[in-house]
Amino acid sequence: MKAIIYTGPNQVETREKEILPSSNPVRIRVSHVGICGTDLNIFAGTHPRATAPLVMGHELSGTIESGHPHLPKGTAITVNPLLSCGQCTSCQSGFPHVCETLKLIGIDSDGGMAEFVDVPVSNVIQLPSKLPLQDGALAEPVAVSVHAVRQSNYKPGDQAVVFGAGTIGLCTALTLRAFGATNPIIVETNTDRLRKAEELGFQTIHPQTVNPTSAIKELTGETGCDIVFDCAGHPAVLTELTECIKARGTIVIVAAYKKPAEVNLLQGMFKELTMQFVRVYTDKDFEIALSLLAQKIYSPIITHILSPDKAMDGFSLLTRPTDAIKVLFEFGKGAR
Repeated sequence: MKAIIYTGPNQVETREKEILPSSNPVRIRVSHVGICGTDLNIFAGTHPRATAPLVMGHELSGTIESGHPHLPKGTAITVNPLLSCGQCTSCQSGFPHVCETLKLIGIDSDGGMAEFVDVPVSNVIQLPSKLPLQDGALAEPVAVSVHAVRQSNYKPGDQAVVFGAGTIGLCTALTLRAFGATNPIIVETNTDRLRKAEELGFQTIHPQTVNPTSAIKELTGETGCDIVFDCAGHPAVLTELTECIKARGTIVIVAAYKKPAEVNLLQGMFKELTMQFVRVYTDKDFEIALSLLAQKIYSPIITHILSPDKAMDGFSLLTRPTDAIKVLFEFGKGAR
């Protein structure tokens, strides 16, 4: 089968790969697979668990090829890539998404950047009818945003700000809108991504042209925002988070910081802020994500769909300044 293989830092190759016997019973014929921020960490050689050679890809859609006990061949599906142990305290307490040894398909084992991938039965999720397979590949990042918004305890009427207009930032803003937010504000330094946010109808702030805190306070009648989502993961953002939010507001850390970063804890104390950290998603978040995807509200974030032979081009789009947001590889549209 054709597969995109991570072979070492800053290098992926598209090559033929033998389909080996697997303990996972369900074979998926992959349709579309997205490049995630975690894939970029793997590509850079900085991910602590992923090792070459590896077939990356945990944001995927496809069709059942064989091995599912209930879904027939050709059924359109996506995959929840989480692999929990089922035995640790978190798993036994009903929170397998924060399993003490959590692993992911596409990181700890071969994933969806190939014509076929074998997965456990429990990880297979049927897509809503008539949902395009390319949209189905967005299920995982949308589930991330759903989890972040739900954990924030957002209420309609709350003023929300999102730092970062990449895939997760835009998904978070779109999810907030779907949950009733009428005017989320997006802060982003990339002008192409700001333009996309504006096309989607969001208020935007470019922090290199205006002070974000001043702009947010001006847009909120000098009160500051109720909730701020950090989808950027940059140390410079942390300075703004405690400044732009009003007293007793909630900061949600969605992005993964690669190194320890400084946060103004005294300001957090004086404002009595809540800082909420989130990781991946629950089964319920995935369920909600699929219902939102069926409304076709996330389709515009897909900016590039490439053939597997353009593997290096796909990663290059996301490792240098471009207008790319969600880049998908298309292995085959499959039956629908």
